[in-house]
Amino acid sequence: MENELQVKLEGNLLTFLRAMGIPIWVKREPEPVLTPQTESLSWSALEQTVKACTLCPLHQTRLQTVFGSGDPTSPILFIGEGPGANEDRQGLPFVGRAGQLLDAMLMAINLDRKNIYIANIVKCRPPHNRDPSPDEIAACTPYLRQQIKHIQPKLIVALGRVAAQYLLKSSVSMNKLRGHVHTLSPENLPVMVTYHPAYLLRNPLDKAQALEDLYRIRAYAGT
Repeated sequence: MENELQVKLEGNLLTFLRAMGIPIWVKREPEPVLTPQTESLSWSALEQTVKACTLCPLHQTRLQTVFGSGDPTSPILFIGEGPGANEDRQGLPFVGRAGQLLDAMLMAINLDRKNIYIANIVKCRPPHNRDPSPDEIAACTPYLRQQIKHIQPKLIVALGRVAAQYLLKSSVSMNKLRGHVHTLSPENLPVMVTYHPAYLLRNPLDKAQALEDLYRIRAYAGT
């Protein structure tokens, strides 16, 4: 009874002070920081951790996670922004029409997706294929960083604006990011930028520029 009376009096006091326009500072407990414990995980354990991840709301709408595919010992790591509808269904990155175009682009420079590794910034599909939110990216970042640590690529290729701007912490346009070798921090790894295959499906005139990017990528990686 005493506790109930104290709570009621405190509530009345807060109401009275607010009515007088006096700001009230209420001590709150800090929000828990949800950081995946990925530092010591093996590649297979990391994949299983991603598969069970519930750190952001995207897990509520996904069909399955998309960890990545290809050769995790490859010197080249391609990174896109996130899975689409086809990827969500199959659990693999870059399938459907965008994946077919990526395969054709790789073939043009004598590469095969079996000989590279392909991953995304976020491992679950954002609804309606929207851009991933900052919170969603933050939740997945430790997973991507550990993938990069395991693979230790000689070159990272950012596919599209979202991936490029996220990796390089930049708001510079694609036109200005393309054609240069950037540096990923803190890993100190080289990054090159080209168009996302889905963008090229909508803007086929830019395929020639994308092919130029890929030739530069192949020359830099020495493949």
